[in-house]
Amino acid sequence: MLLATYTGHALEAGLDEAGRGCLAGPVFAAAVILPHDFNPRFLNDSKQLTAKRREALRPIICAEAVAWAVGQATVEEIGRINIAQASYLAMHRAVAALAIPPAHLLVDGNRFPPLPGFTHTCVVGGDGLYRSIAAASVLAKTFRDEQMQTLAAAFPAYGWEQNAGYPTQSHRAAIRAHGPSPHHRMGFRLL
Repeated sequence: MLLATYTGHALEAGLDEAGRGCLAGPVFAAAVILPHDFNPRFLNDSKQLTAKRREALRPIICAEAVAWAVGQATVEEIGRINIAQASYLAMHRAVAALAIPPAHLLVDGNRFPPLPGFTHTCVVGGDGLYRSIAAASVLAKTFRDEQMQTLAAAFPAYGWEQNAGYPTQSHRAAIRAHGPSPHHRMGFRLL
């Protein structure tokens, strides 16, 4: 059973990212403020859910959240500042895009550079403990997967519609055969 809140505050925002370990594409993050009674069936860490369940949860989260927003950092930004800093940048952008300012940030992970004007708490494995972080993980993952589907149409050789840019054997084989695309993270070990 996922917990409703860490602080008890009604405007606590959960934050999570998706795509940190990928070889291609941007990194996405989401910030979500949920009503305390929000507890849909199957809500969990997005990695524990099937694509079908994630896609079913996304419109429910978007419709019922007090506020939600998605941010991203580009492949160029990842190359310039590194993937960890780009993940934080995407999270900061998601918080900045919220229609309602959160009272506290509940961040999945063990580190988060402070965002001026906000207190935060980091929780390792928070996407499997708190509803708001789980909801953020679902939004970050589904919005990123949607972006990778779009990129896959323009770059079909890499199988991004299947692997979403993650380092699968077939993805690495495609890089070996075709070389990297403009959407590959050149600072990563592609092969």
